Amino acid sequence: MKQKIPLMIIMLFLLIGTSGCGVLLVGGAGAGGYYVGKDKRPVSQIAEDARITAEINKLYIGDSIVSARKVDVDTYMGVVTLWGNLSSQEAVDRAVSIAESVKGVIKVFSKLKVIPD
Repeated sequence: MKQKIPLMIIMLFLLIGTSGCGVLLVGGAGAGGYYVGKDKRPVSQIAEDARITAEINKLYIGDSIVSARKVDVDTYMGVVTLWGNLSSQEAVDRAVSIAESVKGVIKVFSKLKVIPD
């Protein structure tokens, strides 16, 4: 999911910038266009969800307790779901707290598991 975010953001800018000009496919961007076309959310909501996911990931990277590589973040309509395995309950609680602190987050569902290293 993390790698799809930049592609989705690029597609959003391409879609906004080329509205009325037909379909524009550049390399692998066709997959992002397909994703946006199949999603029932408005483009603005897709962009907001992508922003929320990116902000949470950025905060995880800068955190000394949460390992950003071990947490997958999915956002849909402002609702965040966290997936992955962390080494302690403290890290799980911190991951949830960070996600809840991001502007635009309505609710956080944690599917995180504690699996000691």
